[in-house]
Amino acid sequence: MILRIFRPELFQGGLNKRNYFEGWYYKHVSRDLEHVYSFIPGISLSEKDPHAFIQVINGITGHTEYIVYPSDQFEWGKTRLYLRIGASVFTEEYIDLNISAFNLTISGHIEYSNIIKYPWSLISPGIMGWYSYIPFMECKHGVCSVNHDLNGKLEVNGLSIDMSGGKGYIEKDWGTSFPEAWIWMQSNNFSNPDTSFSFSIAKIPWLGRYFMGFICFLYHEGKFHLYSTYNKSKITKVIRDSSSVTISMKNRDTNLTVSAVKNQFGELRAPSSGSMTRRIKESIDSTLEVKLTDSYGNQLYSDTGKRAGLEITEEIFQYL
Repeated sequence: MILRIFRPELFQGGLNKRNYFEGWYYKHVSRDLEHVYSFIPGISLSEKDPHAFIQVINGITGHTEYIVYPSDQFEWGKTRLYLRIGASVFTEEYIDLNISAFNLTISGHIEYSNIIKYPWSLISPGIMGWYSYIPFMECKHGVCSVNHDLNGKLEVNGLSIDMSGGKGYIEKDWGTSFPEAWIWMQSNNFSNPDTSFSFSIAKIPWLGRYFMGFICFLYHEGKFHLYSTYNKSKITKVIRDSSSVTISMKNRDTNLTVSAVKNQFGELRAPSSGSMTRRIKESIDSTLEVKLTDSYGNQLYSDTGKRAGLEITEEIFQYL
């Protein structure tokens, strides 16, 4: 028997659940950075409108599509990440797309290699740490692939796009609703091709109250630098203006600062009580400036992440 808590990439729910969602986020950036596509396969088990879906976002134009499928067209693997929605397949090793919407047709096959997994242990079975064991949290988060290489092509509305030599990333969320307010950033397109970064902070309901929880990693030269609420890291500074936000944090050994510069945004659907009725803005064409220093302020790493994912709900700043 596979304990799914140690395999967050697997489908954590069941079609008998109600007011429940689960979605996987597959990001693809071409080698020349000229093409950026994210695909979000998932299931929405609201009482009024249960269905499977695939969301598509073109990071360069900001154009998005939400394609609905009957819930009985959602199939999943029990021992590995395998999703079939309609005629499209999503796995940890490849995707095979056959999507047809009103004004969007996408087909193609992209294989993944050199996959870097997020570290886990009995105490910390995933990026949420020991919070993974808490059954009543409204939203849980998992990282399926920190970084991987792409090989294959997409055909989008008749245009052939070579994704070979590009970079990919996979994460997911599941539960009842997205948080009320949050910031999310991600990029694995740095000058060093083995670097990957992800950060999120959110208002988390907790026993009738709330707390501000955050999770972050910088993967560089084979090492994970981890920052989170559960490992007693701290947010030390938050600065924002109309076009950017800068967040500084520290753990026991290092300090990390990330500055995100906003770019093209598209509108995505997000869950509320399992129903995909909320509208959010997401960019996968932003820029991240990442700086790592030791506890004495000596610079250990500095780089720019391009074609970065970025979501910001303005409500979050009243809690920071």
